Amino acid sequence: MIKIYLVRHCESEGNKSRIFQGQHDADISEKGKKQLEFLAERFRDIPLDTIYASRLMRAQKTAQAIADVKGMSVQTNNAFIEINLGEFDGKPFDYIFETNPELKHAWYYEPYSFAPPGGETMKQVYDRAKAGFKEIIENPENDGKTILIVTHGCCLRALMCSVLHGDIMRLGEMKGSANTAVTLLVCNENGVKAEYMCDASHLPEEFTSSTKNVYTESR
Repeated sequence: MIKIYLVRHCESEGNKSRIFQGQHDADISEKGKKQLEFLAERFRDIPLDTIYASRLMRAQKTAQAIADVKGMSVQTNNAFIEINLGEFDGKPFDYIFETNPELKHAWYYEPYSFAPPGGETMKQVYDRAKAGFKEIIENPENDGKTILIVTHGCCLRALMCSVLHGDIMRLGEMKGSANTAVTLLVCNENGVKAEYMCDASHLPEEFTSSTKNVYTESR
């Protein structure tokens, strides 16, 4: 059996400013720093064997906050990096969707088909996240271990869709995850089960971050 905690990074300056970040390497916000204090405390007494994070600053700082209270190091794993948005990377959501209505439609109603010009398709994100997860759970050295993966909103949705449904066409069924929200997966010979999903109960109300605008405002 392997336990895997999935964590979305803390609030970044891009989240705060409603930037479609992708692989734009925005720093974390002041609210994000406070969120990390509560997240780290949540994990203080949870045994962990390995911590992975994408190379982006917001994921690295989130993972490091947990690693610091555990006396651990962070391993970079870019299977779980955010989607590459190509020419729209780092641009405001409103600008992108106002000037590209077909892209907005795909994002909200057919996310499996989302394909920003010059960037990654959602299918590519789904495939690499799925492959990275498979590599971890099929590694015999990880049997009996507890692993933490810090990733990003879009990548997390794709990963959870692959784990729970095995079909990218069902991506629209996956809800967005608030900043620092935690999902716990238990993996054994019978498959993968979610013990809980997208739980941000460690955050006081004033430090929570909504996912409404990012994933559901047009639904």
